[in-house]
Amino acid sequence: MKIGLYFGSFNPVHTGHLIIANHVVNETDLNQVWFVVSPQNPFKRSASLLNEYQRLHLIKSAIDGETKLRASSVEFNLPKPSYTVDTLAYLKEKHPEHEFIIVMGSDGFQNLSKWKNYEVIVSNHSIYIYKRPGFEITETFGAQINILNAPMLEISSTLIRKLIKEKKSIRFLVPDTVKEEIDLAGYYKS
Repeated sequence: MKIGLYFGSFNPVHTGHLIIANHVVNETDLNQVWFVVSPQNPFKRSASLLNEYQRLHLIKSAIDGETKLRASSVEFNLPKPSYTVDTLAYLKEKHPEHEFIIVMGSDGFQNLSKWKNYEVIVSNHSIYIYKRPGFEITETFGAQINILNAPMLEISSTLIRKLIKEKKSIRFLVPDTVKEEIDLAGYYKS
């Protein structure tokens, strides 16, 4: 099976993430897209992160009933911070029957050369890149890439957290189930 790995903090998951994942699984040769929840991204501060199990739960509630989308906790038991090269090696060892493809935005792809052992990643895995405005692909880093025109929404998890702190509505920016969970648990209020 061909599986797209969509890595992120998903702090919280929002409609933009879901639209991209759905578009990628519908419009490519991938059989599934897995949301790989990163407990600690080496490029982000962990202080503002909701607990990884809570973020995983929000994704599961957002994609409930979807057969081609999955939430993955694979990085929870790997060393922190999470490095994509280590996660890919672990998945390849545990699931040799699958082919793993990285799904990412053109903004993140521009930083690929800063990733730990990125040469190993590009020599062993294809990368499906969805275009983001202002981030053109000018360098491929030797990667086998597939550039996609996925629908883009100007939504970010940072914006959602800001709106919650300001006691403003996040309706329509996240699925109703995610909004209910956030409201019920009081996430991101302080």
